[in-house]
Amino acid sequence: MNTLFALSLFPYLAFLWWLGKAPGMPQLALRGFYLLLRFVAVSIPAGLYALNHYGTSLANVDWLHGGAEAFLTLSNIVVVLGFKRALDQAEQSRAAEPLPTAEPLPTAEPSPTAEDNAF
Repeated sequence: MNTLFALSLFPYLAFLWWLGKAPGMPQLALRGFYLLLRFVAVSIPAGLYALNHYGTSLANVDWLHGGAEAFLTLSNIVVVLGFKRALDQAEQSRAAEPLPTAEPLPTAEPSPTAEDNAF
């Protein structure tokens, strides 16, 4: 299982690289995705401490587990705020644009009537 966890880092780094290149990617959301790496960096030593000091996994030591999960929560909040800010800015710019005005329809010439045709 630890090997799978370590190998999952490479696709995530590729994902971060791709997001960094994506035009229009909100920078705050990108920072949130990078912040997830901090969660990983905190979880690994916390898990090792839980195993060596308490003889159990990180999930069984509430105070350590909660502290590590706080970084995950912070990461998620930053991602959501980044996308929310981008949506709000897009909505504001859309509201600031003038609405296209419709061209007035040409008035139709009245069709000739029988009275118009009489000389």
